[in-house]
Amino acid sequence: MTSAVSPPTVPPTPGASPRKPRSAPKGGGLGRYILVRGLLIIPTVFILVTMVFFLMRATGDPITASQGGRLTPDQLAERISEAGYDRPILVQYVEYLGKILTGDFGTTISDHRPVTEILVTYGTATLELVFFALIVALIVGIPLGMVAAYFRDRAPDAFLRVFAILCYATPVFFAGLLLKLVFSIWLGVLPTAGRASTASELELQMMDAPTGLYLLDAIRLGNPAVLGDVLQHAVLPGIALGLLTAGVFLRLVRTNVIGTLSMDYIDAARSRGVSEPRLVRKHAYKPALIPIITVMGMQIAMLLGGAVLTESTFEWQGLGFQLAHYLQARDFVAVQGIVALLAVIVAVTNFIVDIVSALIDPRVRY
Repeated sequence: MTSAVSPPTVPPTPGASPRKPRSAPKGGGLGRYILVRGLLIIPTVFILVTMVFFLMRATGDPITASQGGRLTPDQLAERISEAGYDRPILVQYVEYLGKILTGDFGTTISDHRPVTEILVTYGTATLELVFFALIVALIVGIPLGMVAAYFRDRAPDAFLRVFAILCYATPVFFAGLLLKLVFSIWLGVLPTAGRASTASELELQMMDAPTGLYLLDAIRLGNPAVLGDVLQHAVLPGIALGLLTAGVFLRLVRTNVIGTLSMDYIDAARSRGVSEPRLVRKHAYKPALIPIITVMGMQIAMLLGGAVLTESTFEWQGLGFQLAHYLQARDFVAVQGIVALLAVIVAVTNFIVDIVSALIDPRVRY
């Protein structure tokens, strides 16, 4: 009768710790990731709103800052007392936070308009400008970044890298003035200012329930002449602001495509005879887009900051144009409300970008 022979046991190496079974990587799912990122919006907006409030108050109360040389001392003291700016700063701060939570951003000092009305009226114009600029940045930055990666360390690559630096370093207002000089004054092919001509604006305002987004309203209107007019007015502001971000996208795509082309699976495809243009177009293109989506939230903040100068240059009636106007008037109540809304937009945009990045690349969730 044959007995089973057990395999020989290997004695453990002296000083070696016993091997532990490999456990699954720790991390939360998509739901937990979304919850955490959503909760981070609250402290982000809170910190930004707090900083703006105390920076605005560092120059004194808003009534004195805006109307100091226009009212008598008695009238000034009366206005300050009515607005409650003679109370302790912490009391004003708590009251301001409470009003923001209810959607009340105060009333402007210079023209006595509710700040909420300004945000609703002009916010759509700024969002539309940022949309046009982002389209320009994607159309210019991504293809040129791929071209620069394909011609790495050659003349086209060097030229495009210099172009990217110029796009990022050139002030937005200077680029806008150059574009107006060339295309509006010298060539006379594009309008110099505004979101649309007077006739088109009248037609858009007479629509039923206009959204304030001229492009969307023009499409709904179904008038090709109005749609063409809106697009013509958006070309120069969109290019001036979009080139600011296009340089960032160009360099980012170039760096990531070059990194992807050195991967093992690219070498395997190259050994099978796949051409270099096809490798860039088919294999290295999509992995290079993930960093673009990741940094897009930060670029939205940059575009919103650049919108202030762009709207002033092209008289684009948006939040940036109004912000510059109220800064000149030293109307800090209006400035606080506009900056608070911009902070919310940036925080929500980064939240959306984080979710999209997690959906595309599951590694982001861990």
